[in-house]
Amino acid sequence: MSLKSHNWQQERRTLEILSSLSYRRGELKSYLREITLGVSELLEIDWSVVTLCQYGFEKVLASSIDLDNSGDEVYSLHGTVAGTVVDTGRSLVVSDAKTCTDYGKTPEGYQAYLGVPLRTSQSEVIGTVCLFQKQPRQFSSDEVRIAELFAERAATAIDNYFLYQQQLQFNQTLEAEVARRTEELRAAQAKLVEQERLAAIGEFAACIIHEIRNPFTTMKMGLNFFQKLDLSAPAKERLFLALDEANRLERLLKEILLYAKPQTLQLEKIDINEFITEMLPSLQNMPEAMERKIAFDAATNATKVEGDKDKLKQVLINIVRNAFEAIPKGETIELQITNNTNLNQVWINVHNGGEPISPEILPKLTQPFYSTKSSGTGLGLAITKRIVEVHGGELLMRSNLAEGTTVSVRLPIVTI
Repeated sequence: MSLKSHNWQQERRTLEILSSLSYRRGELKSYLREITLGVSELLEIDWSVVTLCQYGFEKVLASSIDLDNSGDEVYSLHGTVAGTVVDTGRSLVVSDAKTCTDYGKTPEGYQAYLGVPLRTSQSEVIGTVCLFQKQPRQFSSDEVRIAELFAERAATAIDNYFLYQQQLQFNQTLEAEVARRTEELRAAQAKLVEQERLAAIGEFAACIIHEIRNPFTTMKMGLNFFQKLDLSAPAKERLFLALDEANRLERLLKEILLYAKPQTLQLEKIDINEFITEMLPSLQNMPEAMERKIAFDAATNATKVEGDKDKLKQVLINIVRNAFEAIPKGETIELQITNNTNLNQVWINVHNGGEPISPEILPKLTQPFYSTKSSGTGLGLAITKRIVEVHGGELLMRSNLAEGTTVSVRLPIVTI
């Protein structure tokens, strides 16, 4: 066969193999494997590989022969023929590596070498197509050109694959950001709706309570008057029950008005350690604290918040009272202050080891008029939650059999 005929057949076979290559996103390795097999067949090469070269190291992405390892190994380019190709950005032919050592070492057992750089559309060299022959060999310019055609296809596929992966990562980041912003918007909308609802409830409650209070005061004055009379024992018992219910109704009306009306704050800087230390005697002397104790663990360093001292006292009293009521006599509740200066937050944690609260009930405890106590109004924790939130904080509760119940108040720290 003449040289001209051989070259023509080789070109035709080259076009056939190149046209048969079908790259789909996500199938990079199989596509590059087809390239190594195609160029090995055309040029009758013992071994061909496609490598990715970055930061002075190379990784084999595809090979015409099966490798013993997983293909995840990374090799140093220093002193290798592939390193010369990457550094120069040009094709390299070494006919006999034993006699020509100017361009670096070839893998053990191989003497002839043809290396072609993988160049992206931005002219960046990202790897090589390397052809190895066990015996010395001369590579013609046509054979170099064929290898360069396959290298061009490989570089385009790798470049497109990386662009596709970057696009996927960008899409995932964008989706996560959209989800986060959507959740923030949903929370803001819910908060706005809640504020509007509370404002409407407050206006309505103020009107109703005003209408109730006048006749209620008259009724209570009448009941108090009957206390001065000499009544029979049954009549006194009924009067006592009526007065007790009147007092409970009066407390309920006050709490409804307190919950419904807008929370206005008289702000000042408060040292949390000092604030709670000052409150400890009054907390320990509450009726609910009888024969029970409170242990206080202060923060390790000075921590200040900006808040309304009277309203924060109300928060602490409500939480501690509930904790005392949850434990039997002789036991102790724990009040602990922890701060996170990195997040600019301070936590007031009140823990009791009483009976745990069921997961079904726990989220309902801060809802208005929900109470597990027979004589409770169901507004104590609801008011507490509102006061904490208007301070820019958060009220959290967790309860289980192993740890008991902990009510936590998170407040933002202010710079001293």
